[in-house]
Amino acid sequence: MGGIDGSRVKAEILDGNAVERAVTRISFEIIERNKGTDGLCLIGLLSRGAVLAQRIAAKIAGNEGCEVPTGLLDITPFRDDEKRKDGESSRIDFDITGKRVVIIDDVIFTGRTARAAIDGVLARGRPVSIQLAALIDRGHRELPIRADYIGKNLPTSRDEKVKVMVRELDGCDKVIIVE
Repeated sequence: MGGIDGSRVKAEILDGNAVERAVTRISFEIIERNKGTDGLCLIGLLSRGAVLAQRIAAKIAGNEGCEVPTGLLDITPFRDDEKRKDGESSRIDFDITGKRVVIIDDVIFTGRTARAAIDGVLARGRPVSIQLAALIDRGHRELPIRADYIGKNLPTSRDEKVKVMVRELDGCDKVIIVE
């Protein structure tokens, strides 16, 4: 199979329907664990985590009949492994102090992105709690971080690459492993 950027697709893990089911399940789990939406807000990590956060927010709104504040976080300025760039593309137009924040990402791997996201959230205020949702959990943590909500656990080798595709950015929804 042809892949992305000249790589070869090793396996398709989730198709569009499976991605949709995982997003729906995560949205219900968030509502259940937080006993509703009061004081809840979602922050999606650019770029695919932000798309997933918008979808989860829409599912929650459809199920609960209320809008949950949703923002986008660019974690680049908070990373410890890359050169920091000037400025950032975050859009969080609400106060997170005293809120229950759910950070949403497409894949959790080493935990370093999640750590940077936590730093980015804490730079904006003091929430009551921070939770983490990931469409794919592929293991291999380097930090003691775990996702509270997971669409699919996907044990991989460190050399494999997991690619989450969303229709808003890639034209289709699916999760693949590429070599």
